[in-house]
This record gives sequence, C-alpha cells and structure tokens, in this order.
Amino acid sequence: MSTALAQVLDRAFGHPRGFLGRIGAAVMAYGNAATERRVVEVARLTPGETVLVVGPGPGVGLAAAAEKAAHVIGVDPSEEMLALCRARRDDVVLRQGSAEATGQAGESVDVVVSVNNVQLWDDRAAGFAELYRVLRPGGRLVLSAHQKWLPVPRHALAAEVTAAGFTDLQTWTWEPPGFGATAAQLRAVRP
Repeated sequence: MSTALAQVLDRAFGHPRGFLGRIGAAVMAYGNAATERRVVEVARLTPGETVLVVGPGPGVGLAAAAEKAAHVIGVDPSEEMLALCRARRDDVVLRQGSAEATGQAGESVDVVVSVNNVQLWDDRAAGFAELYRVLRPGGRLVLSAHQKWLPVPRHALAAEVTAAGFTDLQTWTWEPPGFGATAAQLRAVRP
C-alpha cells in the first residue's frame, strides 16, 4: 500500500480527524452497525456487567452495549470519535486510548468488545495482553473484523489470543446484512 493511501486511510479510519474523519465516521456508523449489534448480542451482556468497548468509532456498538450493561467504557485514539460517542450516548465513560493502553484498572471489566479495529492496533500482542489484564477472571473478549482486512489469517489471530492467556476460544465467520464484508469473529475467556 502506498504511503499516501495509508495516510488517507489512517485519517479516515485509523485515527479519524478532520474532513476524512467525518467521512470515515459516517461509513463506520452505517457499514458497521449490524456487526456492532451482533457483537453485543454474542457477548451476552447482563445488566450488572461492566463493558469496555475498544475503538467504538462513532458509538453504534457503544450505545448498543449501554442498553444492556450497567457500566460502559469506550476507549478510542480519536478525540473526534469520542465526541461522536458523547453525542450518541452521554451516560458512558469515554477516554482517549487504545487496545494497548486502555487506562483501565486491572481486573475491572467483565466484557471487552472490539469491532473492525484489530487491524489498526500498533502492537496486537500488547493489545491482547492489556485486554487480558483488564478483564476479571471469567471475563469475555468478543472481537470482530472484516476478514479481508485481518492483519493475519483468522487462525493466526486466534493463536495470538491464546498466547495472551485466553481460553475457551471460539472462531467463526459471519455475513452481515447489506453490503458488509464477511466478518471474522472470535470469543474467548480469561480464566
């Protein structure tokens, strides 16, 4: 991929900002909505749980999680995306951060969800280690990504999750309705 294209994609989707960030937010809100809701469904959130949403983008999945869980936290590297999340849902905790640096206390969340951003993490091993750290024992990780944009094959990503210490790993693909690309999804547990 050319450097110029990589910069455009980063400004639209990786670290959204400015005009390209607003376009990226609209694309994410529309294109990821079904997958965001599906991941919340797969996570089987309960009213007493605390949920960490990594990379909530414009907040569709964050809002879906807030309808089901007691406490929802969103961590995104883009202040512009956090502002969109605040506009969508003002009863959640939002902070600038990443999968590798959530700012969350250890063993403080029951569920971590992430949709279409694992391919943007600077260091996946550090990201999975951080998510393991913040989950309580028995906590669940539910992740989805466009299969064609995965940084590694689905089985290799599953191996990375297992290497971080997660167990009870399940992987599958899901065809979102509409124009959405096939999603590779996984669910794992912190023992």
